[in-house]
Amino acid sequence: LVRYIESECQAWFNANEMIPTAVQASNSEENQVLSLGNICLLDGSWTTSDRFSGCGWVWMDSGENIQLMRTRNFSRCESALHSEVEALPWAMENMLQHSPCKSFGTDCRELIAMIKKPKEWPSFATELEKIETLQICFPDFKIIHVP
Repeated sequence: LVRYIESECQAWFNANEMIPTAVQASNSEENQVLSLGNICLLDGSWTTSDRFSGCGWVWMDSGENIQLMRTRNFSRCESALHSEVEALPWAMENMLQHSPCKSFGTDCRELIAMIKKPKEWPSFATELEKIETLQICFPDFKIIHVP
């Protein structure tokens, strides 16, 4: 139990130590008009003082009408990024059950960077492995940044 706690503590410190430079947003980014049809938007919620973290998702059909949405809470995780990472596989599992949606949107650039280069995020290896496994069920999987 002590070794497990030490490894979790070290993972938390590693996750908060630095954000890869590829994730840092540049101000020269072009504004894009986003089509939010047939997409699952997801988000995580976390604060240092609350006992719980949370996440939620909303699925909008091709007419941009909300079809389904869900929220849930869980024991507070290590960081806001962990909360975002919890949201994606949960949303993916629900989309497999309830919709033909294959596109996901998030406001978390770090999450997108993790999906693109999982080896650069070793402290999230377990979570990213689950996401990679779920991606197999989405032949046209796409995740985009939605500010």
